Amino acid sequence: MAQLKLIAALLVSFCVLLPLTHAVSKDVSYCDKSADYAVKVTGLDINPYPIARGKPASFNIAATTGESITGGKLVIDVSYFGWHIHSENHDLCSETSCPVSIGDFVVAHSQELPGYTPPGSYSLKMKMYDGKKQELTCIAFDFDIGFVAPVADS
Repeated sequence: MAQLKLIAALLVSFCVLLPLTHAVSKDVSYCDKSADYAVKVTGLDINPYPIARGKPASFNIAATTGESITGGKLVIDVSYFGWHIHSENHDLCSETSCPVSIGDFVVAHSQELPGYTPPGSYSLKMKMYDGKKQELTCIAFDFDIGFVAPVADS
């Protein structure tokens, strides 16, 4: 009887947790809530979620703009439990199709985190600049890296 209860509990847990491993929309906040950014972020999907160490993860940021963007850069800062741990810069046109036309667009970034990345909660701040170094948007969001290390492929 105890085995049956254990199996039932595992089955329920599996059914509840499985949907959480797929892309999810995360809450995004603007760095300056009073600013009128030229680029408005409308959504964020992270897949898989939580992020698995040693496996590729994709970040897709849906946005809209009222002006054409011919180029620029993304500046990304990552913090772990409040401590700044990583910075990187990316050419905007390597993360989306340029020129960006007026309307909706997606910034897509994929990255594989090293297997030794500590599990836990992280915060990311992303600033987007145009080719003239004018800030187009600045957003922040939290994400999690899972506690389970991936199994080595054989």
